Amino acid sequence: METTRAGRPRLTERRRPGTTARDEILDAAAELFTSRGYASTSTRAIAEAVGIRQASLYHYFKTKDELLSALLHQTVTPTLTFLSELEQGGDPRSAASTLHALAAFDGAQLLTAQWNLGALYLLPELREARLATFWTERERLRQAYLDLSRAVLVATGIADDAADLPFRLVESLVNMWTPPPHPDPGTLAGHVADACLRVLGVTEDQLAELSASEPARAGHL
Repeated sequence: METTRAGRPRLTERRRPGTTARDEILDAAAELFTSRGYASTSTRAIAEAVGIRQASLYHYFKTKDELLSALLHQTVTPTLTFLSELEQGGDPRSAASTLHALAAFDGAQLLTAQWNLGALYLLPELREARLATFWTERERLRQAYLDLSRAVLVATGIADDAADLPFRLVESLVNMWTPPPHPDPGTLAGHVADACLRVLGVTEDQLAELSASEPARAGHL
């Protein structure tokens, strides 16, 4: 019989995607949290969905909040890494170009996730869960959007109160998520990235120029 760790046999054969028991636990939790709700999902139900004993689950995650935090980090960490690569890529970009690339990547991440983890942001109980590290990372991402948006607004002359709109536009994609196979998420994410610049006053001609330059720049990342 397959084991989760030495001396801890599974209740069943492997039944979920993932190369480790931790991956399987995260996949099961993501499915249950997004389909049943966080408050309505017990660690016992997650363990049963994986096919392990509840006690085995606690070797990987001490609390349900810790498990939720790990899942939510998946919605921001890849985008923060991508932004860091943009900033360190040695290819100088305008704020508009960086914001467009960031929004397109972030939107595609939300749309192609196996489970709609971004929808968990809307659950009221998330404000009560112990998720300090996640909220810190999410605020880092929001601030990055704000800084880029404000730099674009300086050039376009639009009021600064529009600066938070791009971040909110990208997050709205959680309402358009569909189960795999996903229907061309790159195109939809690209449209939203375009919309992020339009609300900041970027013209259609400027958008066309930016789109034309993106393939050449992509090779530098």
